[in-house]
Amino acid sequence: MSSKTTHSRRRSARSDGIRTRRAILDEAASLATVEGLDGLSLARLAERVGISKSGLFAHFGSKEELQLATVERATEIFDEVVVRPAAGAPDGLERLRALLEGFLGHVEVGVFPGGCFFASAAAELDTRSGPVRELALGVVADWTEALEAAVREAQDEGRIVRDVDPVQLVFELDAYVMLANAQFVASGSNDPLERARRAIADRLAAVVAVARRP
Repeated sequence: MSSKTTHSRRRSARSDGIRTRRAILDEAASLATVEGLDGLSLARLAERVGISKSGLFAHFGSKEELQLATVERATEIFDEVVVRPAAGAPDGLERLRALLEGFLGHVEVGVFPGGCFFASAAAELDTRSGPVRELALGVVADWTEALEAAVREAQDEGRIVRDVDPVQLVFELDAYVMLANAQFVASGSNDPLERARRAIADRLAAVVAVARRP
């Protein structure tokens, strides 16, 4: 067998391993929003993905390692569908709107079956300790910081009044989307999402309208 053929087979095996790992983590992230990170069963996960339990252990040596990798994969998904699309907004105010709409949109289309992964993880892990909690709550903190940065940029651009406290404004806006997420998951109705959209529009219109007064 030539060295070229051997290299090709090794590369193919690595690609297969990466795809399998991605499939496991995609399924784990979905299950975690319904059953919790602690509720992830290696046997159930292996069955859902269609591999053996020993095959799953070949990718993750422990349940904690699986949980950490699941949070990392959920972060990648959240960045892809919520955070990155907002990066192209023309200014801070529009980026703020895009981030909030991206959050509501990813809940609405069911990116995760149990609503926002990080809202679920934060509720599950907030009274615990350890690396899984720290990783998940770190993403929540990054989300809040992204919203606050957009508000501050909008203030610098004159789109939002200077006397508005960015931390307080983001607290209110984030509360709208988090409550909408919880009520949407509980009811299956889009009404909480629409109420959140109206609340966000009203809150932002108030501060922008003040900013534009002569």
